[in-house]
Amino acid sequence: MSEYGNEGPKRLARSTKSRMVAGVAGGVAEYLNVDPNLVRLGFAVLTVFGGLGILLYLVAWVILPEESEDTSIAEQWVNSRRPKS
Repeated sequence: MSEYGNEGPKRLARSTKSRMVAGVAGGVAEYLNVDPNLVRLGFAVLTVFGGLGILLYLVAWVILPEESEDTSIAEQWVNSRRPKS
């Protein structure tokens, strides 16, 4: 049996199933095979101790694509700014 099972390699993406705000914690939890509440707690702890949790969450929101999409918000924005040939 392969290390990827029948689904292929894992893909880090924002979750559409276990989301509270943008699906970042749910996506990270699915990727790591842990409870989404643990990831949310990690973001909360990082936020309390220095504010890093909010920054990491916002960056992940922008650079991680949604499960059903191939491109992230950042990639869509960059592509919209490119001059048309």
